[in-house]
Amino acid sequence: MACIDNYSYNIILKGSFKECAKYIKDNYKSIRELQAGDEVIEGVMLIGKPPIPVAYEEDYIIFPYTKPCHGSYVLKVPLEEYIESETKNKKNKKEEENSDSKNKSIISKLKFW
Repeated sequence: MACIDNYSYNIILKGSFKECAKYIKDNYKSIRELQAGDEVIEGVMLIGKPPIPVAYEEDYIIFPYTKPCHGSYVLKVPLEEYIESETKNKKNKKEEENSDSKNKSIISKLKFW
């Protein structure tokens, strides 16, 4: 299982969970609201008070991430990172599954979209 440290990401904002959620709602248009415990990208679960806003913009996924004992952040993760990690995981599976995965769009790679 992966964790956020296995991805390249940018910290957009550090603050309370409420501030992070508000920032996403105020600054992004393509938003889905998820529940705590939902897996956003492989190995990365959401922590917080639902509904938790998760945005998609260009080739990035933006979401509030709470790291226990460190606080909450708004993270911007390039989908390219996620797609590369998925490709590595699928090498261990059948060739048929790999070819299906390559034909999907970026949005279909997201766990929640």
